[in-house]
Amino acid sequence: MKAVKLLLVSFFLLIVSTTNVVADKKFDSCAINATYPQAQAEVGETFMAIAGSIVAGAGQGAESKYMDQLISFHAYGPKFVEFNGGWSFDSAGNEHGERQLFGEDLEIGGVTKFAYIEGTLNIAVYCGNVANLTFISDFDLIFKGDGPEEERTFTINNLITLLFVKTKGEWKMVHEHHSPVSVDWTRPQ
Repeated sequence: MKAVKLLLVSFFLLIVSTTNVVADKKFDSCAINATYPQAQAEVGETFMAIAGSIVAGAGQGAESKYMDQLISFHAYGPKFVEFNGGWSFDSAGNEHGERQLFGEDLEIGGVTKFAYIEGTLNIAVYCGNVANLTFISDFDLIFKGDGPEEERTFTINNLITLLFVKTKGEWKMVHEHHSPVSVDWTRPQ
């Protein structure tokens, strides 16, 4: 009986150690610190296309072709999560929020600036098919409403993270995170 237990324990240890070696080799085969310049360029192009959809679609309606294009840059599904304003949104919540804000709440042409603070844009690509794009936003948005335009114009400076995965040859967002910058933060002059 002791021999059988010893054999089972030895077999279990062998399986566990082999699994760890295989997992480590698989992880090591992905050059985590590689730069992947082609993938970085593709993600940058995707980000600029997202910006183009937002700027062109501002105030054009939630169901406009521009909002459809914006939504097409997302890989919605059960794994998608957005953190924004202290809240968590799933795919449906993100889609509704983006269509509402950019398509309905803003004046036509209401994105007068869609930029990032110089020096803050970073595109880190991992294993050639996952990318983390981070920046501090510098957006000027004009909301619909009464009153002078300057009272309806807001500058948005947020810490933003967009997580992309390359699927079927296209980079798609699978996560968004938007947080306000620190109250101590001052815009570079």
